Amino acid sequence: MSFKPLTDVQVTYRQIPQWQGLPNTSIQSKPLMIYHKAFDASASELAAHFEDVGEVTSQWTYSMYRQTHFHSTAHEVLGVVSGRARLCFGGEDNPERFEPTVERGDLIIVPAGVGHRLLDELGTDEGPFKMVGAYPPQKQWDMCYGEQSEADRVTKNIQQLDWFHGDPLYGKDGPVLHV
Repeated sequence: MSFKPLTDVQVTYRQIPQWQGLPNTSIQSKPLMIYHKAFDASASELAAHFEDVGEVTSQWTYSMYRQTHFHSTAHEVLGVVSGRARLCFGGEDNPERFEPTVERGDLIIVPAGVGHRLLDELGTDEGPFKMVGAYPPQKQWDMCYGEQSEADRVTKNIQQLDWFHGDPLYGKDGPVLHV
């Protein structure tokens, strides 16, 4: 397992306004972040590293759902461990959506409330698109779809969440601590 030095990591930051029933970054004003090609690790190596840092706990290795959804009870950390994909953040009809292509070695910080979905898996020689999904310890993620019946509960949940106290990848210092 290896990491790009923090000084060499390119990070994309994106604020995404509320769109229909998707709060996106409007409640806590923490940006969606992508650390580009920040690490080289297998799924098990990345999960072990998350455990060592202690800021998040890995809970699954999978692709991403094709339906727009978000979480109101936990911020999400996604580490791409194989393949490439085009994702959609913010809602597919949102004129201010963000549709990046992510690839192996990218780390994505998805603040609670940000709608996200898989648009396209893009072929590579290394195999299918897979990520390690991780969440702060003692946090159980929920599945929300932007329905009107969720609105009050979702807003309250997101308002009560703490932001990260350490960087999930770099520990004591890192991009997530400077937003």
